[in-house]
Amino acid sequence: MTADIQPEAALQRASAPVRSRTRVRVQKTRAPFALRCGALLIDYIVLVAIIAISTLIARMLGGGARTAGTSTEAFGVIVALLAALLNFGVLAALFGQTIGKWATGLRIERTDGRPVGPGRIALRHFLGYPLSILTLGIGFLVAAINSRGRTLHDLIADTVVVREVIELRPAR
Repeated sequence: MTADIQPEAALQRASAPVRSRTRVRVQKTRAPFALRCGALLIDYIVLVAIIAISTLIARMLGGGARTAGTSTEAFGVIVALLAALLNFGVLAALFGQTIGKWATGLRIERTDGRPVGPGRIALRHFLGYPLSILTLGIGFLVAAINSRGRTLHDLIADTVVVREVIELRPAR
């Protein structure tokens, strides 16, 4: 009877998860101003690429002289607006990141570290961004002199942009 139990016990020990000898530590730091600018640039490159491609297609179809060219150009603008809503509204509300912030490793959070919600993202991106632009860009430059790196739209929505650095260290 003990011979039947031993192989099962050995099988259980072999299939038990192996404990990792590595510690994972996630450190959140203030997002550098230049990296935030790079993330915003990536977001706008995506939107401009949509409009540029639709404009090229419209020009190939006769652009303006024919109905197909004009409607293709209008379709491109509509697609770009939908992409902007998806990027700055939906993705940011669900994940705390736009495409540009994802590519650069940045995340939008509330100042207390909790995730942002749809209302705060709408306030930040659809009211705060235009106000930052209407101040001739000074709203964006506030991040360069603010101790926590917060812009005007961050101050309005009570958010902060952080950079997540993942450190892998051997366990002691």
